Amino acid sequence: MTPMAWLIVGLIVFPTSFLVWSFLAVDRTGVAAVRSNLGRGIRLVESAVPGAGAAGAGESKPSVPLGMRMTPKGYVAWLDKLLARAGRPAQLPLPRLLIAKPALALLVTVLGILIATKNPTASAYLFVVLAAILAYFVPDILVHGRGVERQKAIELELPNTLDQMLISVEAGLGFEIAMARAAQNGKGPLAFELTRTLQDMQVGRSRRDAYLALASRTDVPDLRAFVRAVVQADIYGIAIANVLRTQAKQMRVKRRQRAEEKAMKLPIKVLFPLMFCILPALFIVIIGPAAINVMKNFAGVF
Repeated sequence: MTPMAWLIVGLIVFPTSFLVWSFLAVDRTGVAAVRSNLGRGIRLVESAVPGAGAAGAGESKPSVPLGMRMTPKGYVAWLDKLLARAGRPAQLPLPRLLIAKPALALLVTVLGILIATKNPTASAYLFVVLAAILAYFVPDILVHGRGVERQKAIELELPNTLDQMLISVEAGLGFEIAMARAAQNGKGPLAFELTRTLQDMQVGRSRRDAYLALASRTDVPDLRAFVRAVVQADIYGIAIANVLRTQAKQMRVKRRQRAEEKAMKLPIKVLFPLMFCILPALFIVIIGPAAINVMKNFAGVF
């Protein structure tokens, strides 16, 4: 066998062994430890035995999933940020994404090798390698696209949500209650993020940390500016109604400016399809019959 063939065999055998071992090595101890930690507080309340918290000191710590151990930490953190920006879809958690990426690359590699064996050339094997690399990063591209769409939806919903919160605050409700009303009546990713922020505060997180976590999760500039204004108002004691009124006005202006920017970019985007797709077909339809008649008339002369 040639060295290229041995390389292809190694690319198949090692990832296959890795995937089989990752699916068989289920983290049962980690799941048991998580369940024990979740039920420990309930047992303490029911039994009310002092020192019961020390009973779990010898319990094993939840182990890190295999996909996270085999992936660089910086890349895992970047993927986690992409998933947070995309709303953390339940069907694609981070451990499953870390397993799906090499699995997809392996599938594309096997199919590419089966096709390349019919015409074994260096360019064919190079194409297989490039296709496998592209398949490995396809989930990242999909998650990034979903996150961008979610950010646009949040930017679109933010001015209306701030108007609803302003009406509730001016009616005498507190800021958190107004946020809860806006989250309850609203739909889309912004309502979901507001609900999660309220849940963070309910479990004991400070308001400042919950607001900053909201801005960090969504990574939307408009929402980040609103969170910064709310945090400063909370620190310096500024009336929240004035902050909401000013922020809602600014968000509406920014939304109108973005719409005007898209409208100004539209002629440039339409120019290339018009020149290369519409105008040639139009010229063929208009000039084509005249050109055929001219050719028929001059055919008898020459």
